[in-house]
Amino acid sequence: MRPYGRALHALRSVTLETGVSPYAEGSCLIKCGSTHVLCTASVDENVPPWMRNSGKGWVTAEYGMLPRATHTRGRREAAAGKQSGRTQEIQRLIGRSMRAIIDLRALGERQITLDCDVIQADGGTRTAAITGAWVALKSATGWLVEEGVLKADPVFGQIAAVSCGIVDGTARLDLEYEEDSKAETDANFVLTSDGGIVEIQATAEDRPMPETAFMDIFALAKKGISELGEIQNSVL
Repeated sequence: MRPYGRALHALRSVTLETGVSPYAEGSCLIKCGSTHVLCTASVDENVPPWMRNSGKGWVTAEYGMLPRATHTRGRREAAAGKQSGRTQEIQRLIGRSMRAIIDLRALGERQITLDCDVIQADGGTRTAAITGAWVALKSATGWLVEEGVLKADPVFGQIAAVSCGIVDGTARLDLEYEEDSKAETDANFVLTSDGGIVEIQATAEDRPMPETAFMDIFALAKKGISELGEIQNSVL
């Protein structure tokens, strides 16, 4: 039995709320069970120096966890004077994911920064951040069109992410921390709504993962991404 009696193929309860930050051009608060992430999209009319005069824009991301997002207080990375390797890896993943579904030339020479701040963590923070960041990005580009800055929305695709794994010999969708911490296989899938693969991160513990097991969790991921996409669309 999974935590809270959830079926093996079921997502946690997912809610998306837009417009939660009155100052950001786009924002989304995503709640996946007990994992809550605030995603904001900020438009800057400048691009990084290395992109000037290129005719293209840029989308980047920053990720962080509040000190008490977990059971014990974590030290702020600013206090340590540097970001952890995990933080850097996750924010690069979020940025890569968003750049896969936006026409940077159509965006023009401007930058959109996605800030993903974990308020509460119970597994799947990076996947929740990607799913919420897409909604925040789409809200921001929609704002650019409404304001007459852009003639058309440069976001041409829809993207979401979900975790899957093998726990106690069974394939499960959308792992909570209790499951993730003891999984024999743990994977994060970043997929587009039309089935395109942006990134897959999969790791086996103790013994290699059979191909059949990977296909099982991949099928679950595609099902979960489809459901997340419907929820994304319902709030935009």
